[in-house]
Amino acid sequence: MADSWIDIWKGGEQLIQQSDEENLNRKAVIILKIQKSAEDYLEAMLMLKEEKGYIRSVDIADKLGITKPSVSYMVKNLRENGYLTMDHSGFITLTDSGMEIAVRIYSRHKLLTEAFVLIGVNPETARDDACRVEHDISDETYNALKEIVADEEVRKKLKEEAVTVGE
Repeated sequence: MADSWIDIWKGGEQLIQQSDEENLNRKAVIILKIQKSAEDYLEAMLMLKEEKGYIRSVDIADKLGITKPSVSYMVKNLRENGYLTMDHSGFITLTDSGMEIAVRIYSRHKLLTEAFVLIGVNPETARDDACRVEHDISDETYNALKEIVADEEVRKKLKEEAVTVGE
């Protein structure tokens, strides 16, 4: 005998629920990608501020290797969410909340780069890898690496081992 209407309805309800869960998972992945992208922009802005003393959209595009329209779109979103301001001349200033995120990501980037170089990774590769890891590393792991990098005895031992391996 064919399924009853109730069985068919319950089966459809389960499909809808599964579909909703899949959509939520897709949305979560998109949000994470947007968050990482926003962090990259804020980090680049902080780096530009340190390098040049000012931040402009064209310089962000050059630094990140992306188009000016892409930068304009993200800058608009970051401004609307309170992470930066832009004056009438097009100069960008990070707000306190934007600066907080930028400093956190840039600090992670610098420490990770240093840690990777310390264990013998080529500096260019270390910077590239740090860019990929800085968004995803847990606070626990980051803090443990921070302690290791700050420990002079550990640093000395790692440098000695790197020399031994390289011989």
